[in-house]
Amino acid sequence: MQLTSNSDKITRDFFDSLLIETRYLDAVLPTTEMTLFGETFRTPIMTAALSHLHNTTQNGMTIYAQAAAKSETVHWVGMGSEEELEEIVTTGARIIKIIKPHADNRKVLRKIEHAVKVGCIAVGMDIDHAFNSQGGYDDVFGLPMKAKTTEELAEFVQAAGVPFIVKGVLSPCDAEKCLKAGCAGMVVSHHHGMVQYAVPPLMVLPDILSATGGSAPVFVDCCIESGMDAYKCLTLGAKAVSVGRHLIPLLKNGANAVSIRINEMTAELAGVMARTGVSSLDKMDSTIIHRRTF
Repeated sequence: MQLTSNSDKITRDFFDSLLIETRYLDAVLPTTEMTLFGETFRTPIMTAALSHLHNTTQNGMTIYAQAAAKSETVHWVGMGSEEELEEIVTTGARIIKIIKPHADNRKVLRKIEHAVKVGCIAVGMDIDHAFNSQGGYDDVFGLPMKAKTTEELAEFVQAAGVPFIVKGVLSPCDAEKCLKAGCAGMVVSHHHGMVQYAVPPLMVLPDILSATGGSAPVFVDCCIESGMDAYKCLTLGAKAVSVGRHLIPLLKNGANAVSIRINEMTAELAGVMARTGVSSLDKMDSTIIHRRTF
């Protein structure tokens, strides 16, 4: 019998096990502004590196980017054609392009070069798409993938010339290797359960932060559905969070609908910050969080 697990449910349960204490005295109205790679954004609640949103709604990838631009947040982009990326760039969103671990490194380098050329503020690699579930290398829409070495990663970092971010980090071991390769940041993510029984990103976040020592921003992905979820990630040390699947159903209603939800989540975040005495993102205090034991 094949064992199955719902890594997303495990992650959701972990989120819900974290409780907060309130701190009202001497509290002030908070700001949710975030500075990243020399640019200032209105919120740390970012989009996620999704792909193929045309399967959800016509021009879904562009609509998603328009929403990010309206919300003044960072927009992450997954796999897609050069033409699609160029169209996304025209929305005015500030973009981080995530590239798959293609078996042919020349393909990776070409995609890095193109992303930088069209104005992405950072590029990166989705390392957890290297293997399939049968112990072989992955194949994504007919494109062969392959695991990368730390040395190869360092070559991509050098070639980029802009911040290079690794997505799919779920261990201090990989985090340390990312730093060794010169990466400028990493996304803690299990890619919505790519591996059964995956540790929740927020559970392993403190260990990853300990391994990196604050030398690079660490982002959190997977199952984030509210400003409260974002608050818990930020309080435990994340620089920002990405929201993907929670926003997908709204795409059919246009960029305004998606932007409204991002703004609502940002307001929810600000509400929790105010009630816990946190005036800005750099004042987050992990002692506010308690793990439920009852």
